[in-house]
This record gives sequence, structure tokens and C-alpha cells, in this order.
Amino acid sequence: MIKKITEGISVSVESFYQDELSNPLGNEHLFGYRITIENKSLYPVRLISRHWYIYDTIGIEREIQGDGVVGRQPVIAPGNSYQYISAAGFRSEIGKMHGSYLLENLFNKKKFSVAIPEFHLIAPAKLN
Repeated sequence: MIKKITEGISVSVESFYQDELSNPLGNEHLFGYRITIENKSLYPVRLISRHWYIYDTIGIEREIQGDGVVGRQPVIAPGNSYQYISAAGFRSEIGKMHGSYLLENLFNKKKFSVAIPEFHLIAPAKLN
């Protein structure tokens, strides 16, 4: 698990290869990732948007931005956490991702950015 704390917000990432949804012979590799966002601050926050940088080892780079995560803009109270699972497809067996979330402090309405730590995605066959 990879973890980073920014302004009292902890972002943890666990990644996994989705063998049953991948087709290595067709250069199609699907990786899932579980994100846990924990509010260690003294104020409630709302996750407004996400911004991802996605790199495939064959040179494909993507940048993705959008509202919320998996169709939601969750509110996370102090001491609570929010977890979701998503996925990304790659043409090669190795990739990496990192990015940021835009959050809003619900007490003072100020928006701030929280880092999503860089994590690597490696198909199990590459680890042998």
C-alpha cells in the first residue's frame, strides 16, 4: 500500500491486476485500484474533482480530469474515511499513475488540492 498525507487528508492506494478481464495476447491489461481517503483534519471536506496522470511503459501518456470519483462527490467528516475501487486499462504489462483531488473545506468553503501518491501497476507475469 502507498500512502501520502496532504493538509490532514490521507490518500492510500492498493493496486491489483485483473487477470480475468485482461487479454495479454491482445495487449490488453486491466488494473484495479482501491483508494482510501481518510480525513485527519478538524473539518468536514467534500471531494470536488480528480486529476490523473497515467503512464504506460510503451510510451502512452494520458491525463484525465473529471468531477468526483466513480460518480460521487463524497463528504468526509473528520475522523472518517471514504473508499472506492476503480480501474485503468493499459497496452503493456507495466504502468504507473498519480494525480490529485480537489477538495473543499465545508467550514470556510476554501478549496485545496490533495496529492494522490504515485503507484506502479505490474502484471504478475512480469514479476517472475
